[in-house]
Formats: sequence, C-alpha cells, structure tokens
Amino acid sequence: MWLLAAILSSLFAGLTAILAKCGIKHTDSDVATAVRTSVVLLFSWIMVLCVGSASTITCIRPTSLVFLILSGLSTGASWICYFKALSTGDVNKVVPIDKSSTILSVLLAIVLLGETDHLALKLLSTALLSAGIFLMVEPKKTGTPQKHGPWFLYAVLSAVFGALTSILAKFGITGVESNLGTAIRTLVVLLIAWGIVLAKKKQAQVKAIERRELLFLVLSGIATGASWLCYYYAIQNGVVSVVVPLDKLSIVVTILFSYVVFHEKLSPRALTGLCLMVGGTLAMTLGA
Repeated sequence: MWLLAAILSSLFAGLTAILAKCGIKHTDSDVATAVRTSVVLLFSWIMVLCVGSASTITCIRPTSLVFLILSGLSTGASWICYFKALSTGDVNKVVPIDKSSTILSVLLAIVLLGETDHLALKLLSTALLSAGIFLMVEPKKTGTPQKHGPWFLYAVLSAVFGALTSILAKFGITGVESNLGTAIRTLVVLLIAWGIVLAKKKQAQVKAIERRELLFLVLSGIATGASWLCYYYAIQNGVVSVVVPLDKLSIVVTILFSYVVFHEKLSPRALTGLCLMVGGTLAMTLGA
C-alpha cells in the first residue's frame, strides 16, 4: 500500500510544479508560496477531520513534535528557494536540481536510519541518479546562460532542505497519524511563508494577484496537499530510501507537461539524463 501511496505522491507532485509555474508569471514568488501554503493547510486539516485524528494531537510525544516542527522549517526553506528558482529558471532545469535531494536523502537514510538492505543496488541507483541530474542541468544554447544564475543557487538550496525534510519527517511521524503529522508540518510552513511576506511588506500584493494566476495557485496547493498526504503515509509505513526516489519520478510528469504547456524541449543530453534518473529510481524500487 505504501508503494501505491508513493506513486500517487509522485503524480500529484509532478502536477504541482507546472500549476505553480503558471501561477507565478506575474505574482511574486514569496506571495505565491504563502497563498499556496494556505490552501495546503486547509486541505490537510480537512483530511485530519475526515479521518478523525485531531483528538490524538495531545498524545504526540514532545520528541516527535520537535522533529515535525524542524521538518516544517526545512520544508518552508525548501519551498521558498524552489519557487524563487522556478520564477526565473526553466522548469526542466530547476526540477532536476531540486530532485537531487533524492541522493542526499538516500545517503542519510542509510547512515541515520540504518536502511542498508540491498545496499549495493541502492548505491548503484544513486550513482545513476547523480549522472542523470548532471546531464539534465545544462546551460541554454540561446540567450543568456543560466547555469550560474541566481535560480541555480536557489534550486541547490531547495534540494538540500528537501533532503533534510524527509529524514526529519521520518523521525517526527513515528507514532503520529500521517494526516495529522502533515497538518502540523504545514502549519509551521505557513507561519514561515507569511512571516516572510510580512517582513518584506508584500502583503498588499495578495489583492493584486490576477484571477487566473490565483486559480493556478489554488490548484497547485491542492495538488501539493494530495501529494504530501500520500508521501507522508508512505514515509511512515515504508522505506525512506525507496519512497523518496519513487516520489521523485514526478520529474517525468513535470517534464512532459513543461513540453506541452511551456514548449520547453529536452536536448539529447538532457533526455539521456532523464532516462538515467528514471532507470536509477526504478532500480531503487527493486529492493522494496
């Protein structure tokens, strides 16, 4: 069941990036992140009420709560960096770098969580993922090269914080109903997102968001909420070093939609990289 949840998480996450990109053409990325997070929080607490786990919040151990908060802080930082990168970089270049969090997540899961089953296969798969990411991240052949632009740094930071999120969440979600754990983490992310908007005095821009972009931001938030619920169910019940790479197959969905919606084509080199990433991810699931 957790494998199915990881696959569904991947599909929803793939849609998230495209919907978000459509929603930040003219909207500030910090404001967009705050709006999306509000939608995710509403979605996640509705799910908590539906499954009836709200009453168990007083039973959460202090240690688990600390790790959930830390995971939320890491998620917030990852989101902010991710949407900063998306606002200025190509989807099919930003997403592969963000997905490189898989590599660090797998290595941390092996070291910190002791997930050493099929270790040789996991290391081989990680090597394939690394090679695929390297091939997919390339400068534009026309226009101003973006390889060393601000979007690149934001995408790298997004990957680092994203990797920490998975490990912290694994510790925090232990003994906690997965929907409730997701809702608590989302609340932390919301506080960070709106805190940044208020600190930068951008709150007035919320009313200026175009209706079309607002719709895409809301849809992106719903897709994110669905992805998170599936992802943290899989994290809680499955193997982190398998769930994380499988979740990152969302890159296939994202790349396909970026071609259809934004006409962002892959070069032969990038296509080879994508195939390596998919191959590495599928190999990782063999050990499940």
